[in-house]
Amino acid sequence: MKKQNDYIQQQLKKREAENALRSLKTNEGLIDFCSNDYLGFSSEKEIHTLDEELAKYGATGSRLISGNHKITEEVEAFLATFYNAESALIFNSGYNANIGLFSSLPQRNDVIIYDELIHASIRDGMKLSNANSFSFKHNNIEHLENKLKNASSNIYVAVESIYSMDGDAAPLIEILDICNKYDAALIVDEAHSVGIYGKGKGLSVELDIENDVFARIVTFGKAYGCHGAAVLGNKLLRDYLINYSRAFIYTTALPLHSILTIRKAHNFLNQNLDRIQKLKENIECFQHLTFNFKLLTLNSPSPIQCVIISGNNEVKEMATQIQKNGFDVRPILSPTVPKGQERLRICIHSFNTTEQINKLVAELIPS
Repeated sequence: MKKQNDYIQQQLKKREAENALRSLKTNEGLIDFCSNDYLGFSSEKEIHTLDEELAKYGATGSRLISGNHKITEEVEAFLATFYNAESALIFNSGYNANIGLFSSLPQRNDVIIYDELIHASIRDGMKLSNANSFSFKHNNIEHLENKLKNASSNIYVAVESIYSMDGDAAPLIEILDICNKYDAALIVDEAHSVGIYGKGKGLSVELDIENDVFARIVTFGKAYGCHGAAVLGNKLLRDYLINYSRAFIYTTALPLHSILTIRKAHNFLNQNLDRIQKLKENIECFQHLTFNFKLLTLNSPSPIQCVIISGNNEVKEMATQIQKNGFDVRPILSPTVPKGQERLRICIHSFNTTEQINKLVAELIPS
């Protein structure tokens, strides 16, 4: 095992030399400006406390063996109705859903054209498929069309509705128009838009294009504060994934507690839509305070606000100083983002106070 351990040590030393070595940490007691818990649902006891006794609390197996339950199928039907979709299929996480969809659906000689900033889970899913894949410049409609002109066979276009690192929105209506022109199937990862846009149903619903999108991936570990994900589409797609998606077939199902929590989180949002309004007000407050802040990456409409501080050393030092002053803000290092684009990724929440936002912005202003 010496060669293997030497290799591992060499790779870790390489990361350490680049000041890019990742490690696990907790920052308990700090004011949260880093989590994806946009609406504060992760701490709502009403969502996470069971109202009923269950015969079993463990999943016991995959959905195709012993892990399928009437409750799970009822929640999938509920999600399909909630998101204005024909069907929904629950996966164990957003990563799992993207792996399961992109590794099984596109076939050899098919083409996937994806935004260059697409999430790592989709990239990994594409690697597992036999399809040809090509990127287009971020949110660049002209470049997307140039790629589509040269594509043949079954074509899939993959984008995120809200991008996780910059927080900007995809021009979904324009992208859909181009996809329709070239008979391409549009797949939208809605991880950072569900719970916030379209009364919680995502940006596609807010734009009234959900019926024209081939597949949507919705995840529940961010604004909904629980766990799991679902692929939304027509019934044919659901049946296909049940038969061909290895990430669905060969994994233990989510336990029923998690399944029930997903439904409770959606019902809770329906009764507390004011959380979304409060979140939007806090985003506007942050944007107003940083209107002339030159380091801000862009005027993001989402809770994700980023401050570019070039260099792993520099951004880590800035984050450490801000954490010492009581705010949980995390640095995003290269190679997660390109060199020179290292950043503080600041997440705004509905539960952040105006005073907290003001104090955080004061921390960001160079002395």
